[in-house]
Amino acid sequence: MTRIIAGRWGGRRLAVPPRGTRPTTDRVREAVFSRLDHGDHLRGARVLDLFAGSGALGFEAVSRGAAHATLVEADARATAVLRSNARDLAAGSSVTVVKERVRPFLAREGEAWDVILLDPPYDIPRAELAQVLMAAAARLVPAGLVVLEWSTRAGDAPWPESLDAVASKAYGETAIHYARAAAPELDGGTDGGSVDA
Repeated sequence: MTRIIAGRWGGRRLAVPPRGTRPTTDRVREAVFSRLDHGDHLRGARVLDLFAGSGALGFEAVSRGAAHATLVEADARATAVLRSNARDLAAGSSVTVVKERVRPFLAREGEAWDVILLDPPYDIPRAELAQVLMAAAARLVPAGLVVLEWSTRAGDAPWPESLDAVASKAYGETAIHYARAAAPELDGGTDGGSVDA
C-alpha cells in the first residue's frame, strides 16, 4: 500500500500492483508535488501520468487541484489496480485509466496536457526513453511541464530539443528531472521569459 500525501484525498491509501512496479516513495512525491504546488502548475491542470503503476502520481495531482489526470499503463494487473483505486476514491470523471503502451498512446492521442509525469522502469533503454520524451513533448501545451523520475545511475535525462531542462535533484537512487516546453523563437531569439518550475 501507498498513500496520497495531501489535498482532498490526503491520507487515503492506494493499492499497489503485486509486482512489476516501483511506487514513488512518499519523500520523493512530497518533494515533486511541493515544487509543482509552489509553481502553481496543478490548479485546474490536465495531467498525464505515463507508466502509471499504482497511479500514485496522477491521483496525487488530482488530490492537489488538477482538473483531470489520464493514467496510462500497459500491464493488465496494474491497470486493474488503477481502476480499483479510482473507484475507491470515487474519482469519477476526474481520472481516466488507459490500458496501453506509452508510445502507441502518445502517437494515437491528439490531446495536449499541462503536466506530464513519467516514472518508467529504471532499466528502460536510454534511446527508448528519448523517443518517449520526444513524443510526450509534442503533447504539451505551451509552457507545459514534464517531470521524469529515473535512476540516478542513468545520468542526465535525454531531453529532446523541444524541451528545456529546468532542474534535476537526486534522492538516493532516484533522480527527478524537470523540463518545460521550449520557448518559441522570436525574431531569431527567445522570449527570455522565466517560469518557476
